[in-house]
Formats: sequence, structure tokens, C-alpha cells
Amino acid sequence: MQKIRAWIESLAYENYRLDEIKADASFRKYYRLSLENETFIVMDSSLDKDSMYPFIDISVRLLKANVEVPRIVAQNIKEGFLLLTDLGTQHLADMLSPMSVQLLYMKGITEIIKMQNIDTEGMEVYDRDFFLSEMNLMEEWYLRQHKSTFLSEKSLGELGEILNLILDEVFAQPQGLFVHRDFHSRNIMLVKGKLFIIDYQDAKVGPLTYDLVSMLKDVYVEYDEALIKEMALEFKALKQLDVSDEEFLRWFDFMALQRHLKILGIFARLNIRDGKSRYLQNIPLTLKYVLDVCDRYDELKPLAQLLREK
Repeated sequence: MQKIRAWIESLAYENYRLDEIKADASFRKYYRLSLENETFIVMDSSLDKDSMYPFIDISVRLLKANVEVPRIVAQNIKEGFLLLTDLGTQHLADMLSPMSVQLLYMKGITEIIKMQNIDTEGMEVYDRDFFLSEMNLMEEWYLRQHKSTFLSEKSLGELGEILNLILDEVFAQPQGLFVHRDFHSRNIMLVKGKLFIIDYQDAKVGPLTYDLVSMLKDVYVEYDEALIKEMALEFKALKQLDVSDEEFLRWFDFMALQRHLKILGIFARLNIRDGKSRYLQNIPLTLKYVLDVCDRYDELKPLAQLLREK
């Protein structure tokens, strides 16, 4: 905190207040810098300085695509600090309700389509090995560490076959698109009716439905499945995709399954390794999403059985 204050004062800010405002799942911290007539956000990446470069790069790409993001006011690369415009405190999550969800999620779909028009040259590709390593977090952290369940060699082999089947479907859909990777209601701000996007520094180049899944099957909130399906197909229509509804929804479901298996592992790891137990409350909904998809497709029923038994 002393280094942050020294940097703030080097920017000629005086008579300010600094309040921590966000407990992030990463190693970053955020503070609100309050002056007499305005406020800013300080992003402290001192424990993960390498994440600053992608944040700055992706910020520029998003702005060029007319996607609203916080503006960078000042930066201290050496110490890992950024000073950002303050978007306020109203997340999309705060405004979602059965009455508003369709309107707000359709606004979000518009932003996804804009992001998918971004120039991705030079960005890291979301490849098969990375997707597989993410899903393996489920067995390592959710089953072994959280549930104290150790699979036999045979069960591990069967699980591996299912994970590769999931990836076959993930890569059956269009690739090469900008992927935010965490596009959910807590990472979207609502400012005077407009959506602003945050926490995009881990963006990659990947599958068509990834961000759509992140938003519509948000692990922090749940809405009617028929409505989610309707909005997913509205995205398909807006993208003018030459594919059947059945095939598109299969892409959507298997992409959701990949993401939610990863998240099961991450939530368990956040509790066990990082002492962030609050994420345990989100495991039941995440698991429900997984089981719902597994129950829909015969080839996934062994995975559902495995998770129900454990």
C-alpha cells in the first residue's frame, strides 16, 4: 500500500482516500481513489506484473471495436499499477431479474458480436491442450482435493475419453474469434444504460460460443432454460450462421460443459489453495449445469454417473 500511495502522490494527487473495493479471484487487487470531485480505480498487479501487458493490449483492441472499457489514465509498469477511470459500482448482476434478463442479455450478445469482430493478430490461441488442462482441474481439485475421491486407472481412462469427446465438439464449431474468457454478470458494468466490460486481460482466440456460454450460463445466477435457449438461438440468427438449431445448441452445450468442468476445479482450488471459501457456494449451480448437459446426451451419461456417485 505504501508504494501505491507514493505513486499516487507522484501524480500530484493530494487529499485523497484509498479504499479496497474488490476481492478478485486472481492475485490482483483494486482500490477506489477518491478525490474531492472525482474518483478513479487503482489496479494493483504487483503480484502478477505480467498481466499488465495483456490488459493494456486488449484494452486498445476493445476500444478500436467500439467496446466500452475503463480508460487507462496513468500507468506504472515497473511496480505493476494502473490508474483507470471509475465505472461506478453497478454490475450487470445487480440489475438482472426475471423482468430485465432478456433485455440485458441481448445487450450483452451485442457486445459479444462486437468483440468477435476484433483483430486477433498476435493473440494467444485457445488450443486443445489448454482446454484439456482446464478440464483436468475438475479431477485434480474438485474430485481429489475437495471430495477426497481418487479414481482408478480405468475410471481415469474413461474420463479422459469423455473429455476428448467434449473437445471434439468444442472444435467442431467455428474458431479464431476473440474470447473474453470470463464474460459474466460480475464482469460487465452498467453505466447510464451502456455496458462496459472489465477483467479481459486473459482473452484468447478461440471458439464461437465461449463468451455466449459464459454469459447465458453464468455460474453466479440462473434463469429459465427455455429463455436461455431462445437467446442462444437469437445469437445464432444475428451471426447468420449456416447451421441447424440442433447442431448449434450442441456446440453451445458442449462448450458449456468444458467451461463448467473447469470452474468446478477452480472453485475448489480457490478454497483449498487460496483460502477463498466464498466460491464454494457457487459449486452447486455449476454442478447442476454440468449434470443437465450430461443428462441430455447419451454419450455423456457416464460422466453424470461418475459425478453423482462422488
